[in-house]
Amino acid sequence: MVSPFPSPPSLDPSLPLPRAPPPADPPLPATPFKWVLVSPQANTLRLYLTCIRNTLEAAMCLQNFPCQEVERHNKPEVELKTSSELLLNPASKIQPHRAVDVLICRNEAEKCLVETSINSIRISLKVKQADELENILAKKFLRFLSMRAEAFQVLRRKPVQGYDISFLITNYHCEDMHKHKLIDFIVQFMEDIDKEISELKLSVNTRGRLVATEFLKQFI
Repeated sequence: MVSPFPSPPSLDPSLPLPRAPPPADPPLPATPFKWVLVSPQANTLRLYLTCIRNTLEAAMCLQNFPCQEVERHNKPEVELKTSSELLLNPASKIQPHRAVDVLICRNEAEKCLVETSINSIRISLKVKQADELENILAKKFLRFLSMRAEAFQVLRRKPVQGYDISFLITNYHCEDMHKHKLIDFIVQFMEDIDKEISELKLSVNTRGRLVATEFLKQFI
C-alpha cells in the first residue's frame, strides 16, 4: 500500500546539520540624555558660583555672642573686629597673628570676598564691568539697590571699599530665615546681576541707535 504522504528526504550523514540563524540583537533603548554645548564662559561661571556656594555653606555657622567690651550689647563682630579670636578666618603662615579673609576670584574684574566671625558674615561682590558703559550702568543700578537696603534685610547700605555691593548676615537672620535660602539668594543675585546689566546695555545701545537714525534722517 502506497502512503499518500511524501517520504522525507534522505540526509547524508557526512554533511553538517543546518543551524538556525542567531537571534537578532534587541534594539538599544533611547538614551535619556541630551547633548548640550556649553561655552567655556558658562562653565567658568558655574564653577565660580559653586565655589562661592560651598564656601558660604561652610562659613555660615553663626551663633549668638555678646560683645566682650560693652555690656548688654550684641554687635556684628565682622564689622567691629575688636577681638581677633572671634574672627573665624584661618591665620596665614606669613602673618600668624592676622586673620586672612576668603577671596574667590573668577578674573581680575569679578571676585567675591567672604569675611566671617562668630556671629556674622559679610559678603562683598565685585561685578564684571567690561567697558565704560557697563561701569556706569552697574554703578547706577547697584546704588539704586543700596538705597533700598531695608527691603532686602541682608543688604549693606555702603559696600566695602574696593567692591560694588556687600551683604551682612547675622545670627538673627539665620534664626529667622532658612540658611539654604539665604545662600540661594546670594548665588541667584550674582547670576541675575550680570543678566540685568547686559539687558540694560542692550537697551541703551538700541535706544541710541534709534535716536541716531532719527537725527540723521534730516540730513538725507
